[in-house]
Amino acid sequence: MAERFRCPITVHRPSRVESRTMGAWGTGPFDNDTAADFAGDLDDVAEAQRPEVIRHALAKAAKETGYLTAAVAEIAVAAAALVAAQCPAGEPVDPHYGPKQAVPPLPADLQALATRALDRVLADGSEITELWHDTDTRQLWSDQIEKLRHTISPAGGDSCRDPSP
Repeated sequence: MAERFRCPITVHRPSRVESRTMGAWGTGPFDNDTAADFAGDLDDVAEAQRPEVIRHALAKAAKETGYLTAAVAEIAVAAAALVAAQCPAGEPVDPHYGPKQAVPPLPADLQALATRALDRVLADGSEITELWHDTDTRQLWSDQIEKLRHTISPAGGDSCRDPSP
Protein backbone atom coordinates (compact mmCIF):
# COMPACT_ATOMS: atom_id res chain seq x y z
CA MET A 1 0.00 0.00 0.00
CA ALA A 2 1.39 3.41 -0.99
CA GLU A 3 2.20 5.87 1.75
CA ARG A 4 -0.16 8.85 1.87
CA PHE A 5 1.30 12.31 2.13
CA ARG A 6 1.00 13.63 5.65
CA CYS A 7 1.36 17.35 6.10
CA PRO A 8 1.35 19.12 9.45
CA ILE A 9 -1.93 20.86 8.58
CA THR A 10 -5.32 19.25 9.07
CA VAL A 11 -7.38 19.17 5.89
CA HIS A 12 -11.15 18.74 5.99
CA ARG A 13 -12.62 17.61 2.70
CA PRO A 14 -16.12 16.33 2.03
CA SER A 15 -16.03 12.74 0.90
CA ARG A 16 -15.96 12.16 -2.82
CA VAL A 17 -17.09 9.22 -4.82
CA GLU A 18 -14.86 8.60 -7.78
CA SER A 19 -14.84 5.70 -10.13
CA ARG A 20 -11.46 4.74 -11.50
CA THR A 21 -10.48 1.66 -13.37
CA MET A 22 -6.81 2.49 -13.65
CA GLY A 23 -4.45 4.83 -11.84
CA ALA A 24 -2.79 7.74 -13.63
CA TRP A 25 0.80 7.18 -14.70
CA GLY A 26 2.66 9.55 -16.98
CA THR A 27 5.96 11.38 -17.24
CA GLY A 28 4.72 14.81 -16.10
CA PRO A 29 4.98 15.98 -12.49
CA PHE A 30 1.23 15.64 -11.89
CA ASP A 31 0.67 12.62 -14.14
CA ASN A 32 0.13 10.19 -11.28
CA ASP A 33 -2.60 9.72 -8.70
CA THR A 34 -0.36 10.53 -5.74
CA ALA A 35 0.67 13.92 -7.13
CA ALA A 36 -2.90 14.70 -8.17
CA ASP A 37 -4.04 13.93 -4.62
CA PHE A 38 -1.29 16.22 -3.30
CA ALA A 39 -2.63 18.98 -5.58
CA GLY A 40 -6.12 18.45 -4.16
CA ASP A 41 -4.77 18.54 -0.61
CA LEU A 42 -2.93 21.76 -1.43
CA ASP A 43 -6.18 23.28 -2.73
CA ASP A 44 -7.85 22.41 0.57
CA VAL A 45 -5.53 24.46 2.76
CA ALA A 46 -5.55 28.23 3.10
CA GLU A 47 -3.45 30.04 0.50
CA ALA A 48 -1.08 31.34 3.19
CA GLN A 49 -0.34 27.74 4.30
CA ARG A 50 0.49 26.39 0.82
CA PRO A 51 4.19 27.36 0.87
CA GLU A 52 4.68 25.36 4.09
CA VAL A 53 2.89 22.33 2.67
CA ILE A 54 5.19 22.53 -0.37
CA ARG A 55 8.22 22.93 1.92
CA HIS A 56 7.18 19.87 3.93
CA ALA A 57 6.81 17.76 0.77
CA LEU A 58 10.24 18.77 -0.52
CA ALA A 59 11.94 18.34 2.85
CA LYS A 60 10.50 14.87 3.35
CA ALA A 61 12.22 13.66 0.18
CA ALA A 62 15.40 15.71 0.55
CA LYS A 63 16.04 14.50 4.11
CA GLU A 64 15.35 10.81 3.44
CA THR A 65 18.54 8.86 3.99
CA GLY A 66 16.98 5.42 3.66
CA TYR A 67 14.79 4.04 0.92
CA LEU A 68 12.71 6.77 -0.75
CA THR A 69 9.21 5.47 -1.47
CA ALA A 70 7.53 6.22 -4.77
CA ALA A 71 4.75 8.19 -3.05
CA VAL A 72 7.16 10.56 -1.29
CA ALA A 73 9.13 10.99 -4.54
CA GLU A 74 6.01 11.67 -6.64
CA ILE A 75 4.86 14.35 -4.20
CA ALA A 76 8.33 15.91 -4.13
CA VAL A 77 8.42 16.08 -7.93
CA ALA A 78 5.00 17.76 -7.94
CA ALA A 79 6.12 20.24 -5.28
CA ALA A 80 9.29 20.98 -7.25
CA ALA A 81 7.15 21.65 -10.34
CA LEU A 82 5.27 24.28 -8.33
CA VAL A 83 8.58 25.94 -7.45
CA ALA A 84 9.75 25.75 -11.08
CA ALA A 85 6.46 27.24 -12.32
CA GLN A 86 7.35 30.48 -10.53
CA CYS A 87 10.72 30.76 -12.28
CA PRO A 88 11.02 32.92 -15.41
CA ALA A 89 11.72 29.84 -17.56
CA GLY A 90 9.20 27.69 -15.69
CA GLU A 91 6.21 26.08 -17.31
CA PRO A 92 2.72 26.51 -15.89
CA VAL A 93 1.39 23.61 -13.86
CA ASP A 94 -0.98 21.18 -15.58
CA PRO A 95 -4.49 22.60 -15.06
CA HIS A 96 -6.12 19.16 -15.09
CA TYR A 97 -4.17 17.44 -12.32
CA GLY A 98 -2.24 20.27 -10.66
CA PRO A 99 -3.65 22.60 -8.01
CA LYS A 100 -6.71 24.57 -9.08
CA GLN A 101 -6.19 27.25 -6.43
CA ALA A 102 -3.46 29.88 -6.66
CA VAL A 103 -0.07 29.15 -5.17
CA PRO A 104 1.29 32.37 -3.65
CA PRO A 105 4.84 33.51 -4.39
CA LEU A 106 7.13 30.94 -2.83
CA PRO A 107 10.15 31.79 -0.67
CA ALA A 108 13.43 31.75 -2.60
CA ASP A 109 14.95 29.15 -0.24
CA LEU A 110 12.56 26.54 -1.66
CA GLN A 111 14.65 26.52 -4.84
CA ALA A 112 17.61 24.89 -3.11
CA LEU A 113 15.32 22.52 -1.20
CA ALA A 114 13.56 21.53 -4.46
CA THR A 115 16.93 20.87 -6.10
CA ARG A 116 17.99 18.62 -3.20
CA ALA A 117 14.65 16.79 -3.34
CA LEU A 118 14.98 16.15 -7.08
CA ASP A 119 18.57 14.98 -6.59
CA ARG A 120 17.30 12.51 -3.98
CA VAL A 121 14.54 11.29 -6.30
CA LEU A 122 17.17 10.44 -8.92
CA ALA A 123 19.66 8.90 -6.47
CA ASP A 124 20.15 5.24 -5.62
CA GLY A 125 17.58 3.88 -3.20
CA SER A 126 14.63 5.62 -4.84
CA GLU A 127 11.64 3.42 -5.59
CA ILE A 128 10.31 5.71 -8.32
CA THR A 129 13.61 5.55 -10.22
CA GLU A 130 13.51 1.76 -9.97
CA LEU A 131 9.92 1.68 -11.25
CA TRP A 132 10.76 3.89 -14.23
CA HIS A 133 13.96 1.98 -15.01
CA ASP A 134 12.23 -0.86 -16.83
CA THR A 135 9.79 1.21 -18.88
CA ASP A 136 9.92 2.44 -22.46
CA THR A 137 9.39 6.01 -21.26
CA ARG A 138 12.13 6.12 -18.61
CA GLN A 139 14.18 8.63 -20.62
CA LEU A 140 11.17 10.94 -21.01
CA TRP A 141 10.57 10.81 -17.25
CA SER A 142 14.23 11.42 -16.48
CA ASP A 143 14.32 14.32 -18.95
CA GLN A 144 11.28 15.88 -17.20
CA ILE A 145 13.05 15.70 -13.83
CA GLU A 146 16.25 17.19 -15.27
CA LYS A 147 14.26 19.97 -16.95
CA LEU A 148 12.63 20.85 -13.62
CA ARG A 149 16.01 20.81 -11.92
CA HIS A 150 17.58 23.03 -14.57
CA THR A 151 14.67 25.50 -14.38
CA ILE A 152 14.98 25.76 -10.61
CA SER A 153 18.77 25.76 -10.49
CA PRO A 154 20.15 27.21 -13.73
CA ALA A 155 23.79 26.71 -14.71
CA GLY A 156 26.15 28.65 -12.49
CA GLY A 157 23.91 28.21 -9.45
CA ASP A 158 22.02 31.43 -10.09
CA SER A 159 18.57 31.87 -8.65
CA CYS A 160 15.67 31.20 -10.96
CA ARG A 161 14.10 34.46 -9.76
CA ASP A 162 14.00 37.51 -11.97
CA PRO A 163 16.55 39.92 -10.40
CA SER A 164 14.38 42.99 -11.03
CA PRO A 165 12.22 44.16 -8.09
